[in-house]
Amino acid sequence: MPEETSTRRRFLKAGSVTLTAALAGCSNVSSSGTEPSQPENRRPNTTSQTEGSEYTRVYRETIPSVVLVDTGRGQGTGFLYDDSHVVTNAHVAGTASEAQLRFHDGPWSDGTVLGTDFHSDLAVISVDEVPESTEPLSFVRTSPVIGQEVVAIGNPYNLDGTVTSGIVSGLDRLIPSPAGYQIPDAIQTDAAVNPGNSGGPLMSLDGRVIGVVNSKRGDNIAFGISAALTRRVVPELIETGEYEHAYMGVSLQNVTPAVAEANGMSEPRGLLVVQTVRGGPADGVLRPSDIEFVNGVRVPVGGDVILAIGGEPMRSFEDLASYLALRTRPGDTLEVTVLRDGTEQTIELTLVSRPEQSQSPLR
Repeated sequence: MPEETSTRRRFLKAGSVTLTAALAGCSNVSSSGTEPSQPENRRPNTTSQTEGSEYTRVYRETIPSVVLVDTGRGQGTGFLYDDSHVVTNAHVAGTASEAQLRFHDGPWSDGTVLGTDFHSDLAVISVDEVPESTEPLSFVRTSPVIGQEVVAIGNPYNLDGTVTSGIVSGLDRLIPSPAGYQIPDAIQTDAAVNPGNSGGPLMSLDGRVIGVVNSKRGDNIAFGISAALTRRVVPELIETGEYEHAYMGVSLQNVTPAVAEANGMSEPRGLLVVQTVRGGPADGVLRPSDIEFVNGVRVPVGGDVILAIGGEPMRSFEDLASYLALRTRPGDTLEVTVLRDGTEQTIELTLVSRPEQSQSPLR
């Protein structure tokens, strides 16, 4: 067996253990100075493959701004946000106060962790030295579309400057955060993501960041924190070191046909209030449901059904989570349209800052 093939098989066998982790995570192998890997086989038609492809162009434009992040406890990826700040994942930065950063083909540089937000899994590192030719990466200003081609650039398994390609497989996903809540508005992709990719950019073919790589689930499903949420959180991490998320203090369930029938609704719509947190914003404002047996099945019955917030329809839990994350702040007062006892009415609810940790789908 050729030495190259044998080495590759030993590498893949060793790496397979870490693929079981839900988070793409941080690679804990030491820096090896390996050469960048080549793009995967999926390529748009080009006039000359010897000159590369659209992926080659995005890679060449982006790679100077991508960094390897080493906190001493693990490694991941980040990218230049402005002249002196790097964005990465909170689970890459962890609880570290300092990090070592290396730009592609550049020297190591000292970095200081300015802020982490485990609720959105984002962190910002201040970097002392940035190569003169390195430019910050810009973010998309509109939502990507399903089927759009994307490129992920990072350092999986400490393989510096690796590029993989894929498409946007889904939008407005909810993914777990290190804080126990769920991160809304996430981007789903089939681009290959592995330990060490965390914190790297998920790029559109016009060279803009559509998401910050966060996690993988299985062979063909990976996720990124959306550009919209990143643009909202990162400036405050730079300014204050933290970010406060809006909180309703309510647990909800999508109204299915069975729930609609049990609650006397003519059609399934909205979100049924299942539970409110004692002392939270929704306590005494929204009515929670009771659990009853209907045709031998436990079904929530009798609570308020949230139909709209600020006049915008709430068709799913994802709708409400994205609305709170992208359009509200603690202290805002919302006009919530509910169906209560068969009648639509609008009530006011004032948001507060989200508690530190939750293992439930409370918003």
